[in-house]
Amino acid sequence: MAKPVLYGADYSVYVRIARVALEEKGVSYELVPLDIFAADGIPAWYLEHHPFGRIPAFEHDGFRLFETGAIARYVDEAFEGPPLQPADPRGRARMSQIAGMLDAYGYRAMVWDVAVERLEKKPADEKLIADGLSKAETVLKVLTALKAKGSWLLGDQLTLADLHAAPIIAYFTKVADGRELLARFADIGDWYARLTARPSFARTEKAG
Repeated sequence: MAKPVLYGADYSVYVRIARVALEEKGVSYELVPLDIFAADGIPAWYLEHHPFGRIPAFEHDGFRLFETGAIARYVDEAFEGPPLQPADPRGRARMSQIAGMLDAYGYRAMVWDVAVERLEKKPADEKLIADGLSKAETVLKVLTALKAKGSWLLGDQLTLADLHAAPIIAYFTKVADGRELLARFADIGDWYARLTARPSFARTEKAG
């Protein structure tokens, strides 16, 4: 069976989510660099893999996918290795709820409105950052409320919910604003420290 191919850039939160899933399953894969912000634009050939020109996209034995959640679930179900989804329907629903919440309410606020704005804009839009931090606070409150007892978000089993949340929080905490807010949520901070200590997270850290 051919080695799966992941298209995307190592700076991308969503590419990292897919990569951590592959790493946790112990799957050897090829990362094909694809910078959607390159000066010469998105290459035409890539639109065959992702018609909306986003990253990541994925291919395995001629089977193509885009959308990170779909890629991560396929990786979990198509390859040997520790299961990354709960066996029970309520657990799977909670896993999907957490990922969906982060996509809808967390990613834009935490990554773009706070981290990217602080890191890359001179001067930064302080109102945008403040609004992003307010939304991020709500996300962290909800994560705290939803987190089950145990090491991981859903309890004792590491799942795709953990792998979806951690790269978003990793980008958020590149800036002091994010680190200071996370420090107010001890349970989530402890969970995040456990996740970032895993080899899969170190191996997917952006170089440089």
